[in-house]
Amino acid sequence: MNAIDKTAARRAFDAAAAGYDAVAVLQHEIGERMLERLDYIRLTPQRVLDLGCGTGVALERLAKRYRRAEVIGLDFAHGMLARARRRGHWLNRPRVVCADAEQLPLADDSVDLVFSSVTLQWVNDLDATFRELLRVLRPGGLLLFSTFGPDTLKELRAAWAAVDPGEHVSPFLDMHDIGDALVRARFADPVMDVERMTLTYADIGGLMRDLKQLGARNALAGRPRGLTGRRRLAALAAAYERERRDGHLPATYEVVHGHAWVAVKAQPQFVTDDGVAIPLAAVVRPHKAAGGRG
Repeated sequence: MNAIDKTAARRAFDAAAAGYDAVAVLQHEIGERMLERLDYIRLTPQRVLDLGCGTGVALERLAKRYRRAEVIGLDFAHGMLARARRRGHWLNRPRVVCADAEQLPLADDSVDLVFSSVTLQWVNDLDATFRELLRVLRPGGLLLFSTFGPDTLKELRAAWAAVDPGEHVSPFLDMHDIGDALVRARFADPVMDVERMTLTYADIGGLMRDLKQLGARNALAGRPRGLTGRRRLAALAAAYERERRDGHLPATYEVVHGHAWVAVKAQPQFVTDDGVAIPLAAVVRPHKAAGGRG
């Protein structure tokens, strides 16, 4: 798979930060649906990590939900974090960290909940990223995430394919491949599901402007270089027109949701003669008298 050029992606998100929230309708809706899923999960975290927090919309909501928890926002774009750090009350601003999801600057067993909304599609090694998340999560901790699946922007991908053979839209992993990666990382009880959401546009220009303002530019290392000429853009628009339905051009997003737990390590047990299991820590050992031979 063509790797993400992290420098190009970071530069795009830095440039997009100021206008991001104005066009991130879909991203905010996905975040809201993820927060609603927390209503059905019994968890009282002491520390929460918003992985890929962007401008901090969900970060602020997490801080309100878990008022006694330390909430940390992590993103690799300084421009996004500059806005995220303004969230919340001035007496209780969220902590923000600029780092890559694939190399977390956090201690082992230091987080109870990792919340990550449409971020994992920007990592190059999902297996390594899940191992990092497993490392920082405490036993009994939860990973809750969303990302994009392979049908995302399928209309734009097909239109570009009619123009030239280059890769213009990032490839996205299938839900089952993501679930397999969770299992390889040794997360417990992974649950995956998918939903499709569609935005509509009057013309392809509106879609391209939104993608640029979101920072969702083509950041593939093998992307075509240089400016796209008018002739190729006209050919792209003509190819996309084949998708027009009821006067609008659709842009499909396949949203993959997942969550998984960190297994609680089994405690050593002492089994009595009648088969009763007692935690080893609760077994009272004979006390040696001082100076005695035991």
